[in-house]
Amino acid sequence: MVKLVYFAWVRERIGKSEDNLELPRSVVTVSDLLSHLATLDDNYAAALGSPEMVRVAVDQQHRQHGDPLGDAREIALFPPMTGG
Repeated sequence: MVKLVYFAWVRERIGKSEDNLELPRSVVTVSDLLSHLATLDDNYAAALGSPEMVRVAVDQQHRQHGDPLGDAREIALFPPMTGG
């Protein structure tokens, strides 16, 4: 079981701030996770339809889409951040 936490417009499109999910064994990388989540329902599909626009942190460490999830306990999904 992994805790997923959603921020900003990702949270708004999915319609909730977090989930606790059992991921299939086929979900190995960040990219696999985003693809899997997009199949769950229309809200996830809307939020993750452009995965390149979603940033991911695994156990509070930023990760690239090709990176493995490993034994992640918490995964956060959020839009790109801008400075000011």
